[in-house]
Amino acid sequence: MKLIVGLGNIGKEYENTRHNAGFMVVDKLAESLKVDFNQTKFNATLASTNYRGEKVIIMKPNTYMNLSGEAVLACVNFYKLDIEDILVVHDDLDLPVGSVRIRMQGSAGGQKGMNNIINLLHTNNIKRIRMGIDKNPQIPVVDYVLGKFTPEERPKFEEACKWASEAAEAFIAQPFMEVMNKYNRK
Repeated sequence: MKLIVGLGNIGKEYENTRHNAGFMVVDKLAESLKVDFNQTKFNATLASTNYRGEKVIIMKPNTYMNLSGEAVLACVNFYKLDIEDILVVHDDLDLPVGSVRIRMQGSAGGQKGMNNIINLLHTNNIKRIRMGIDKNPQIPVVDYVLGKFTPEERPKFEEACKWASEAAEAFIAQPFMEVMNKYNRK
């Protein structure tokens, strides 16, 4: 079984904001796999399917960003998932818009949702896709991440979203090193 988690904030006011990059990627993944987010469990909205012989759960935590680990931990405990079968997709201020970085492990890098997941699962050996959202030193971080992409940024981000969705789909059935080698992009 694979668990693919997109991080973001629930609610209309947060739709299409930079901080919801993870939600946008898993929405594309669900669309590609032809499944709907029609289940609520573990304080999250879920879509599930079987893909190439593998049970797949796609998750959007309903806990807001900073407590994302609560939903992930509940799902991991319920299904007795191995850490190696989890992939988290989140935004990253330190990467330019349009970049996709795929890693097998690492620190949260200041991303509070990822930090909460690492703390609650007691490991930083969590596979992740980091979506570049850039930063603007003129705008406070909270306002920036909760802002929308500019018209110039939007096409780059949408292309990266599609690319990251393909990487998440590849994670289901391919060795992760192959996924990293094929889908990492600047």
